[in-house]
Amino acid sequence: MGGLLSKTDFETWSLPYLSQITAAIQQEAPVILFAKGAWQSLPDMANTGARGLGIDWCIEPETARKLAGKDIALQGNFDPSKLLLPIPELKKEVERMLTRFGTDCWIANLGHGILPNIPVDHARAFVETVKNFERK
Repeated sequence: MGGLLSKTDFETWSLPYLSQITAAIQQEAPVILFAKGAWQSLPDMANTGARGLGIDWCIEPETARKLAGKDIALQGNFDPSKLLLPIPELKKEVERMLTRFGTDCWIANLGHGILPNIPVDHARAFVETVKNFERK
């Protein structure tokens, strides 16, 4: 919950440890950092050596890309509560999110977890929409 900290506090109390963890394991596995709500620190997190940054639904993909740069994957950022939409609307929202990520490297995902009351067929519709998505 990095977004609960001010930018200065995040840089003091969180970023050094994220950097340390990334440095320790980046040779073993690709690292994706996710500090929910800490969008103001995306440029700093992009400089840790991580291969990707998770983003929640509170930041637009275009803004996240501007802050993080083009050399890092972005992961997210579908609002999990939208999985409760009727399936046709859900599919449109998923396609909208995917389009907004543009052509730079991205990973489709929820912006933060899945709610326990999400119908399985709605979660399935999310996955199938992502799998079948074709950029126009």
